[in-house]
Amino acid sequence: MSILIGIFFGFIAWFLTRYLLAGLYTVDQNERAVKTIFGRAERLGTQTTLDDPIAESLNPEERERYVYPQVRVIPAGGPYFKWPWERVYKVTVATQTLNMAFDPEDPTANDGGSRISAITKDQLDTGLTGQIRYRVSERNLYAYLFGVKRPIVHVMGYFISVLRERIANFTAPPAAAPETGTPDATIVTGISINEHMERECVCSAARYGITFDASLITGIDPPTDVESALAAINTAHNQVSSDISLAQASADQKIVQSKRAVEIETLNAQAEVEPLRALSDQLTALRASGDNALVAYRRNVRLKLFKEASQVIMEDAP
Repeated sequence: MSILIGIFFGFIAWFLTRYLLAGLYTVDQNERAVKTIFGRAERLGTQTTLDDPIAESLNPEERERYVYPQVRVIPAGGPYFKWPWERVYKVTVATQTLNMAFDPEDPTANDGGSRISAITKDQLDTGLTGQIRYRVSERNLYAYLFGVKRPIVHVMGYFISVLRERIANFTAPPAAAPETGTPDATIVTGISINEHMERECVCSAARYGITFDASLITGIDPPTDVESALAAINTAHNQVSSDISLAQASADQKIVQSKRAVEIETLNAQAEVEPLRALSDQLTALRASGDNALVAYRRNVRLKLFKEASQVIMEDAP
């Protein structure tokens, strides 16, 4: 009898440990959780992603395909409790950084995850490097957890296809309109590849439950057969810039020298004119004093000249 009682209490202890204590769980600060009951996620009534602004980026055809139910999201905290027939799925909602050349299904693809090969409009093989920042969309956890098997694989494939399509159809817009001198409208509509990628991938949250925070292309490697031509163009451009700078410096120096020469000549002319002006003022003052004063001045000047002259030639008086 005591053995049966021990087995009974042992079963009770095992049951409490296995299904009550083990049913407690917590959710970290950077995590969110979704609970399923008999394999079915807890839903918020009949609401779907079409009732959320997240679906505004979808076109009509995509709105018919990507319709996911809204589920109850368990926030960070705890402890929470679940029954044995319930299961908790936790996902991190922190922003993550990923090399855009990384292939989740084949790590050796894209040159070992180092560069993405893209064909340009001129049939040139161009290598791209960069990073993407993404996070799991808390508003569409159903798509991330249950919509697709490996969401990051779908998202990376979608991102690469959009990027290669952009590179294949990209055409540099003209620098400015000839009449107004203002940039052409095509510049404003998306010359930046990074901005184009962010705009095209905004629907990934509604489709796969992953939000792109940013995409940054850090390098574009030209094909090897045109690399030497680009180097020659850069060298010529640098040489022309250097020649222009030297010509401008020489012209500026000559302009400064010319201005200085004009100033010097102006000062010399002023120095030569100033004694004449002083003499004129002096003669005017003497004349105003009377005729005798002017005659006396002339006599004194003549005496000074006679004093300094070594020889004097005078006309005989008649």
